[in-house]
Amino acid sequence: MRLAFVNREHCKAGVDCNYICMSVCPVNRSKKDCITIAPDKKVVIDEKLCIGCGICVKRCPFNAISIINLPEELDKPIHRFGKNGFALYNLTIPIFGKVVGVLGKNGIGKSTSIKILAGVLKPNFGRGMEATYEELIDFFKGTEAQKFFEEVRDKKIRISYKPQNIDLIPLKYKGNVRKLLERVDEKNMLDEVVKELQLNNFIDRNIDELSGGELQRVAIAATVLKDAEVYIFDEPTSYLDIKQRINVAKFIRKLANQKTAVIVVEHDLLVLDFMSDLVYVMYGKPSCYGIVSMLKSTRQAINEYLQGYLKEENMRIRSKPISFEEKPPSTVERTTVLTSWSNVVKRLGNFELKAESGKLYNHQVVGVLGENGIGKTTFVKILAGIIKPDSGSFDKVKVSYKPQYLSESVEKLNGKLVSEIISVKEDELSIQVIRDLNIKSLMLKKVNELSGGELQRVAIADCLTREAQLYLLDEPSAYLDVEDRMIVAKTIANFMAKSGKTALVVDHDLLFIDSVSEALLVFDGKASVKGIVNGPLSMEEGMNKFLEMLDITLRRDLETKRPRINKEGSKKDREQKSLKKYYYS
Repeated sequence: MRLAFVNREHCKAGVDCNYICMSVCPVNRSKKDCITIAPDKKVVIDEKLCIGCGICVKRCPFNAISIINLPEELDKPIHRFGKNGFALYNLTIPIFGKVVGVLGKNGIGKSTSIKILAGVLKPNFGRGMEATYEELIDFFKGTEAQKFFEEVRDKKIRISYKPQNIDLIPLKYKGNVRKLLERVDEKNMLDEVVKELQLNNFIDRNIDELSGGELQRVAIAATVLKDAEVYIFDEPTSYLDIKQRINVAKFIRKLANQKTAVIVVEHDLLVLDFMSDLVYVMYGKPSCYGIVSMLKSTRQAINEYLQGYLKEENMRIRSKPISFEEKPPSTVERTTVLTSWSNVVKRLGNFELKAESGKLYNHQVVGVLGENGIGKTTFVKILAGIIKPDSGSFDKVKVSYKPQYLSESVEKLNGKLVSEIISVKEDELSIQVIRDLNIKSLMLKKVNELSGGELQRVAIADCLTREAQLYLLDEPSAYLDVEDRMIVAKTIANFMAKSGKTALVVDHDLLFIDSVSEALLVFDGKASVKGIVNGPLSMEEGMNKFLEMLDITLRRDLETKRPRINKEGSKKDREQKSLKKYYYS
């Protein structure tokens, strides 16, 4: 089966190309209409006439066309977004009594699949009309999905769904948090949920006054307070710090019982592993098509995804595995000090940040850990020279800074092309960064046209290709999928190793920080009141301190060597806590 995809954002409708794809197509040149012009001036490809030569793909200057050959058994998609649009094959189906995770790259159809389950999107089987429940039931005859859709049709299953884009919530709902939650509380469990998700500090504030992390927890609470049999969460840990992520993961795990099913899309691999019983892997080509794998145990699914090969499907989904080194915490002795600080104090309203003393060395990557509102970004801005401390001293060096919030960059650079922002120097390191982060394909796109993940990669590339002594990256894993997070971690580590420069990396993804860092700054104190900077500490000392604060322990997976959170109260968890070894050695 052959699929043709046209990225309508990339296609310039004849501007600067004069429809090159049409002129080079062998079928068009034989007087048949394989590639034609739609009413919106974009091109349309007839998949029945297309011979799969790939000439139009190679000659399109804007990378707007993809031609893909699929196995014959994938003859009918569950859903397709119009002619030459994205196609989804198969669905993720919840299992009662289990938390089912969904793992895959951005743009592979994860949100599309769960929107169909939630009834937000009606499947169309690749045609122009919506499918009925009878057609869905017939399509999945003999599978778990058949029973699921029969019960949904008969209203025996109610579904509660937390969408991915929580930033849209303030546009739909006004008023304070308590009134919103009281309105959706069908279980009379408001007080219990507020306590478990730690909403007390902002329960009486207005929705439009909440931060991203607060809004996320409100969205989770509203989803759970509805009386339903199936709960669906699309990226429930976005905007949350690691402390909140662990708390939310524990909360979601408790929802699953014999009468309740939970399905979760999540990019934080450590948290997905911790909260899921079973996992679907989704693979294909982002923005073109996505395929849902067989349901697998959590460990098997994650390991196969990292290795890039799905055994039951006999399908290679990546040319190279994502690898983790089996290494003890780094004990490399650094001797050349780049910068240091002493008795730094900064007050912002009722909040106070203190950093007694510390040093950053050349040729070093230092991770930064701590909950939200504890002063991490404030400290980074002090080092960047954006904020001046009230007292204390620090050595000024030339810095390159990637801010936490990318919206500022969009507003400032609105209308500019990526190629106008990133000045690619001819040195080998800069070229390698552009190649590793796949920036070349984005060069002709405008900044305001980029997705969150694309904008993040551009911001990281912009930071690393600037001349500096110290590179400050605030939450570089935000908006990125699992695969891109590991690529970014490797890119940062390789760049610092080869250039001899220093990086300070703030992030809430523990697996990401573990992969990129050789030392840690650990922030403790009380959120929004007081922040204390500890370190830099060795990885073992820093992780032990931070993990003890979270009351979790880590081990390495025997097969892939990736970090995993021990099950609370398990033999391994009890052993490590008794030895005060929260971090693997």
